[in-house]
Amino acid sequence: MSLKNPLGQANMTKRLPNWLKVKIPQGSHIKDVRLLLDSLKLNTVCDSARCPNRAECFGAGTATFMILGTSCTRNCSFCAVSHGKPEPVDSDEPNRIAEAVAKLKLHHAVITSVTRDDLPDGGASHFAATVRAIKKRLPHSTVEILTPDFKGDETSIKIAADSLPHLFNHNIETVQRLYPLVRPQADYKRSLMLLHLVKKLHPQMITKSGLMVGLGETYEEVLETFRDLRKVGCDVVTVGQYLKPAENRIEVVRYWHPDEFNRLKKDGEKLGFLAVYSGPLVRSSYSAASLFSRIKNIDTLP
Repeated sequence: MSLKNPLGQANMTKRLPNWLKVKIPQGSHIKDVRLLLDSLKLNTVCDSARCPNRAECFGAGTATFMILGTSCTRNCSFCAVSHGKPEPVDSDEPNRIAEAVAKLKLHHAVITSVTRDDLPDGGASHFAATVRAIKKRLPHSTVEILTPDFKGDETSIKIAADSLPHLFNHNIETVQRLYPLVRPQADYKRSLMLLHLVKKLHPQMITKSGLMVGLGETYEEVLETFRDLRKVGCDVVTVGQYLKPAENRIEVVRYWHPDEFNRLKKDGEKLGFLAVYSGPLVRSSYSAASLFSRIKNIDTLP
């Protein structure tokens, strides 16, 4: 199959399927969450990545915090996060995130970031500081980090992992064949190496990864990605439908049917994942607290 899927190519499916249409929650806490985030000058990947579930999550009083600014040093063809000159690192940001987690009364906090290839450690120490700040303020809450690949630097990966988040997430994003098209500045094997190293450093730490479908991959290629993730000890995997977030982003090749997502879930569970969260609107951090609570060996966490 060709790698051709140029930006601006006509979508094979003109209308959004019914199962991808999102209803805006009524009587929610959306305004309160936004006011809190604005008052603390915090960013969320929910807004920056134009997640289709952000109204639902805000309405439920939760969000996925995005540290290290809103400008990414990479420019992946699927992502809506802005690309450009990155902002200076805000040393007080970890404390403000801990404050937001406390005010939102979160039992499970999810922290992600833009990719910061401009920083010597890729932002790993800032991740670690954020994890420590949340743990100090809310010792009974759990923390999940969703990191970039840190350019595969083992020292940086170790800095983030040694802060002992309860769950270490790094998204593989797509199948290996599509990397040159979807993630030209990343590397499939490097992402697998990161997950392998985290598991090697902290065998009891839960590791997680996620990928999108709808970019031209085959079902068997997705299963092969599942197998590769299991080989490096990945415990949890999420799969969702890619939706074009902006005009200059790569086109959707196909909308997968909910039945296919259900089949992926069953086939993934057969491979030995602790949990497989597969559905059209599933995103890596969507319902993260609920997914985390269902993990079978939660009592082995650090």
